[in-house]
Amino acid sequence: MAGARAAIRYAKALLSLATDSNTAEVVNKDMKLIADTLAESKDLSEALLSPVISSSIKKATLLEVFKNTDKSTSSLIDTLVTNNRIDVLGDVASKYNQLFDESKGIEVATVTTAVELSADLKKKVLAKAKELTGKNVEVENIIDESILGGFILRIGDVQYNASVANQLNKLKQEFTLN
Repeated sequence: MAGARAAIRYAKALLSLATDSNTAEVVNKDMKLIADTLAESKDLSEALLSPVISSSIKKATLLEVFKNTDKSTSSLIDTLVTNNRIDVLGDVASKYNQLFDESKGIEVATVTTAVELSADLKKKVLAKAKELTGKNVEVENIIDESILGGFILRIGDVQYNASVANQLNKLKQEFTLN
């Protein structure tokens, strides 16, 4: 819990700094890169959490991996290492992306499907999500074959589950109750 609060504080401070220096968009791309890299690289994530690896090695590694980033991003890495909070880097990156999107009035709609969304279907989902929220919307497609078919649409705290797996579960519950 304390790590999540710290991540929010660092993300807010970074967004404020980046906004003041007119680099918020560039830093947002850096934070997406960091979040994606940490999510994909189990070794790098574990190295950041390891108490055996020294802070100087963690810092040098991160600055090398993310060497083509904005100076605000490098400063964030330096600050997190100095404050012994480098373990929250991934959370800070995710929170920054979320705060940046909120500041731009962008809502992220997550659509979970069994197969990749076609361009036409993605456009329809985007239009419907825009209509429901009244905000600019970005569609993120997650592929999960376990839903069998249909889709699960999530915008903010609202979820609409039109998956085949969900419908089968409802039928199963109806038959077991009767």
